Amino acid sequence: MGRKTQMNSLTTPELLAKVNPENKELLQEFLDYLRSMQRSEGTISGYEHDISIAFVWALQYNNNLPFVEWKKRHIIKYQNWLLNENKNSPARIRRLKAALSSMGNYVEAILDDDYPNYRNIINKIESPVNNPVREKTILTEEDVNKILSTLVELKKYKQACFFALAVFGGRRKAELCRFRMDDFTPDRLICDGALYKSKPLKTKGRGGGKMLECYTLAKRFQPYLDLWIEERKEKNIDSEWLFPQKNDPSNHIGITTANSYAKTFSRIAEKEVYMHSLRHRLCSYLSESGLPDSFIQRFFGWSSCDLVQVYDDSSKDDKFAKFFKDGEISIPSQKGLNDL
Repeated sequence: MGRKTQMNSLTTPELLAKVNPENKELLQEFLDYLRSMQRSEGTISGYEHDISIAFVWALQYNNNLPFVEWKKRHIIKYQNWLLNENKNSPARIRRLKAALSSMGNYVEAILDDDYPNYRNIINKIESPVNNPVREKTILTEEDVNKILSTLVELKKYKQACFFALAVFGGRRKAELCRFRMDDFTPDRLICDGALYKSKPLKTKGRGGGKMLECYTLAKRFQPYLDLWIEERKEKNIDSEWLFPQKNDPSNHIGITTANSYAKTFSRIAEKEVYMHSLRHRLCSYLSESGLPDSFIQRFFGWSSCDLVQVYDDSSKDDKFAKFFKDGEISIPSQKGLNDL
């Protein structure tokens, strides 16, 4: 199985309560600064988590030293602990250091009246070589069909609908959680019923993220949507959200639930399934179906066609094979959206 990530429970409430008050106050001011720049709450939460790890480390191994007094040797000690004790990957270490460096830039640029001699030295320490430690998961149509059919057999209709939306809509994990029921009503169908076009949905990005109309392959998604809608009726689930929380239908599910679903998908497929692998699968499927890169770019809302090549996992041999038959060049017939 590929794509293994080292996960650790480091920032417990008990440990955070013991963190140097000066560090806690600095972190809160930095988070408020990010909010003033309209960074998304997801981004802010990521900074809070990553920096809290450093402060708990300082509590346990660095005499709870205030962040503004950290020297290069402290950064080296922290990096060494992340790599050799906590078993983080080089990529993860780079992210954790980037969070600290962003806060360092904030201290140097904004809090210079309070700390006139502070200089951000985080990036002065070279990071570990960023060798890939994850084996990329490439899903096939057989994998997709196996997961969907098994979920239906198990009557896990909510999870089947979530998976279908991910693999036929290609949105990110957090975005999948935020779709509403009225994003999938008949009046949202376009292209002669081939696509659902949602209302503008907040997606990842600076300034709180972009608002994008998101598309879903309607015919492939519809059977699983219908099963979930029918179960909602039977259970009297009344919520505007497509995937409401079980105990609080007024709110949608979150990242933790989506991660739990991914573990179920992985067990069924007998390979690691993560939401970004479904994004890759959809891009590959659209490309394999003969749709031009310019269409795929617009479908995902990407700024450049270059990302199509990043997400398309189709092999060159498979792409070439479509244009040859019986040893001769053969131009395949064009498919329309309703054929997908």
